[in-house]
Amino acid sequence: MRDESTAIPDKLFFRIGEVSQLVGVEPYVLRYWESEFPGLSPKKSNTGQRMFRRKDVELLLNIKHLLYNEKFTIEGARKALKAAKQSEEKTRLQAMQEELFPMDDPLPEIRRELADILKILT
Repeated sequence: MRDESTAIPDKLFFRIGEVSQLVGVEPYVLRYWESEFPGLSPKKSNTGQRMFRRKDVELLLNIKHLLYNEKFTIEGARKALKAAKQSEEKTRLQAMQEELFPMDDPLPEIRRELADILKILT
């Protein structure tokens, strides 16, 4: 992704104050983004504090990059994230398909030969 993700400490959960410092925005901005981006949903602790996971922090860094560096609007950033997620999913599915059905698969050639035999027989 970006170099900023390597600066994230190796922890399971982060409180909103820590995330605010990591991302470089005020906590109220994080709460606002939480309402605007459906993929961002930190869990709440027993005391009601937001507990962000590493993937949440990475998403927040990506959102900040899109909004502040790339100058996207909130809606544009939302669409860009959705498109990136769809592209990632498509790539993952293609990799699974290639794993299950390698390109050197003899099946298409067998089908062609069977079709030729069927033409000869009819």
